[in-house]
Amino acid sequence: MKAIVAPDTYVIYASGLDLPTLTAVCADATYPARTTGASDGWAWATYDATAVRGRAITDLARDLTGFRYDERFGPGRVKTVFLATTPACPCPHGQNYMVPHCDDHPFNFVHSRGGFEREYFNVGRRRETRRSGDLLVRELLDAGIVGRVTPAYDADPGFNADGAVTMRIIADHFGLPPTS
Repeated sequence: MKAIVAPDTYVIYASGLDLPTLTAVCADATYPARTTGASDGWAWATYDATAVRGRAITDLARDLTGFRYDERFGPGRVKTVFLATTPACPCPHGQNYMVPHCDDHPFNFVHSRGGFEREYFNVGRRRETRRSGDLLVRELLDAGIVGRVTPAYDADPGFNADGAVTMRIIADHFGLPPTS
């Protein structure tokens, strides 16, 4: 399965913004993107996860949808999806709970609208069971990633260990194009 985002990357997908506007906002926030693009109604900006703090990029993705930018973009016009293709954080907190690992290792998936993080969770190794929001629960249940019965995990303990299946579900749900 081809990844939609390269490893060790943070990406902000924005719907309701064109590419020049997203690029300008990221630069204005002192987070110029490594790469940018637009397709299928989404503009995106990618960041090297080893060079920038993940929490700052997650906050920017959330803030793009909120009141700070309402005058510039129009209220309720923008929604964002933040993805992080970073490995699980070795930090002691956040391993077994639904919390971001640390400022350097944000949630792997965050969906924001109206200035709020509506859904968020980490991916792989059954971490999707600790999530906020139920937007993707049907797809995750159907794939056997969450729920009382998870035959894929029972048959193969390494199933979805890297979260690739979950990332594909997210991309399909939102219609996200590949960034490379």
